[in-house]
Amino acid sequence: MAYLTDRKRAVGMGAAKTGTDHHWQMIVSSCALLGLTPLFLLTFGHIVGAPYPDVVAYYSKPFPAIIAGLTFVVGALHFKSGAQSLIEDYTHGFARKAWMIFVICLSYTLAAMGLFAIARIAL
Repeated sequence: MAYLTDRKRAVGMGAAKTGTDHHWQMIVSSCALLGLTPLFLLTFGHIVGAPYPDVVAYYSKPFPAIIAGLTFVVGALHFKSGAQSLIEDYTHGFARKAWMIFVICLSYTLAAMGLFAIARIAL
């Protein structure tokens, strides 16, 4: 019979020491998206349905292109952090590693595709 204290049973079962970092990343990206989303909707909504040359001329201006690029990047990073927390909480073993790799690759791919699309239109 082993006489273990509650502290001894808990050693090695503690926090991963990244919860606070993930929380702050989510708070910062949420605040950034709080300002970027209305700006993106205003700039994007203004040009929806316009002919292609008008869209190219509009996104050749720096302000709409920067707002769209920042929205893509911050949105992808926010998605990555949220999905990472979800995967860490609800999956285990190899599935956790596979989903983490998939989500990280997906988020960076979406951010890169968004930036490439904006650069292609703007330049």
